[in-house]
Amino acid sequence: MADVAQLAGVSSQTVSRVSNGDSAVVDSTREKVLAAMKELGYRPNSAARALKRGDFRAMGVITMGLSSTGNVRTLEAIAGCAAREGYAVTLIPLDAPTQDNVKGAFTRLDELAVDAVALIMEVHLLDTASLTLPPHVKVVVVDSDSSGRFPVVDTDQRQGARTAVRHLLDLGHRTVWHVAGPKESFAAGHRAAAWEELLLQEGRTVPPLLRGDWTPDAGYEAGLRLADEPDCTAVFVANDHMALGVLRALHERGRRVPEDVSVVGFDDIPDSGSFIPPLTTVRQDFARVGQLCVDAILRELRGETLMGTTLVPTDLVERRSTARYTGVSPQEG
Repeated sequence: MADVAQLAGVSSQTVSRVSNGDSAVVDSTREKVLAAMKELGYRPNSAARALKRGDFRAMGVITMGLSSTGNVRTLEAIAGCAAREGYAVTLIPLDAPTQDNVKGAFTRLDELAVDAVALIMEVHLLDTASLTLPPHVKVVVVDSDSSGRFPVVDTDQRQGARTAVRHLLDLGHRTVWHVAGPKESFAAGHRAAAWEELLLQEGRTVPPLLRGDWTPDAGYEAGLRLADEPDCTAVFVANDHMALGVLRALHERGRRVPEDVSVVGFDDIPDSGSFIPPLTTVRQDFARVGQLCVDAILRELRGETLMGTTLVPTDLVERRSTARYTGVSPQEG
């Protein structure tokens, strides 16, 4: 900065003002300073400026891997929204759901100097009793629950599941089977609970719950079991990837979709309209979740105190994997 000031014939304070975009500097002086910066190859040290301001213009994201559709699409939305607001994003994916991994991720983000952290993970891993968060770092939880400790942004999992089950019941099916996600998943738990609650509310039989790990292979294994259930005419699957496996298993066992069995998924992944048949599914608005997450972070950074959960509604996308129940089970037929 001193070299730039000497070459431009101005004070170091004037160089600092030009670097910070101060409008009080007259145009002729600004041009001399910028020319000197260019000649000397000078660039302001953004890290030093951030330390001085206490504002790093950076967000951290901690997530449980990048294999699930929800994590990837939520991360994509957060990164895009953050960039538009002038924030960089540092990603730390965890390879195992342990307290030590979570602590290590927060320590690393503190070293990298971020203003806020978005957690796309099961929040029970965040043990605040043994984890000291840097006082300046704001936290927002996505797709989980914080028990009132941090603001939460999430898809309305229960509303989406009820919409799927209601759609199948309105088509005349006597009950709806369910292939749920992993037991430890917050989203899977809410979808399964809403499925059971609506069936009980309508006075319908609640079939045995089947579980998978979100993959097509898990859906295929569940689909083979469902194909052997003669009274199974409708299935709500907790995500589209498992629904793909269910469709394959039913096809291999000679159970036609939707003539014999109607199938509804959850997510509306880009490929779901190209399944055979095209999949009826619950669409999650990941872009909206990401935007609201960034909005919450910016509001916290402005000094607002946020708590509670913001839910993003879902939509049912009707395609050709569901049809009206004829009133005759495959066994009776």
